[in-house]
Amino acid sequence: MFAIVEIAGLQYKVGQDQKLFVNRLKGDIGSKVSFDKVLLTVNGATTIGAPAVSGITVDAEIINHLKADKVIIFKKKRRKGYEKKNGHRQSLTQIQITGITGFDNDKKEEKKAAPKAKKETAAEEKPAVKKATKKADSEAAE
Repeated sequence: MFAIVEIAGLQYKVGQDQKLFVNRLKGDIGSKVSFDKVLLTVNGATTIGAPAVSGITVDAEIINHLKADKVIIFKKKRRKGYEKKNGHRQSLTQIQITGITGFDNDKKEEKKAAPKAKKETAAEEKPAVKKATKKADSEAAE
């Protein structure tokens, strides 16, 4: 079972107990967060949202706030003596997916079981009647 969820403007494929780094989220370490913009879910059957799947939420826990490795930005123009060096460290949050909630597994199983019972009772009430074919009708007329 997995889901594609939008977190802080980016889309992530997440599963149960998965750890991932996302752009900095507001919240303290150890606090719970919930994401309701689920774009796709796969739980035996695939459900695609338009634009989001309603009723499904992805729950997570904030593990840590940290910074990514430094990215060096270096600009240079040849033969002019122009050089600029800059760096950037992106602020990240490490989260762990605690669960994907909102699936109605019990209700689906009950619905599947109920129509089977109805079909059996309908078959018992009305016995099958054979329809005469065209050949049988033409032979009976002669």
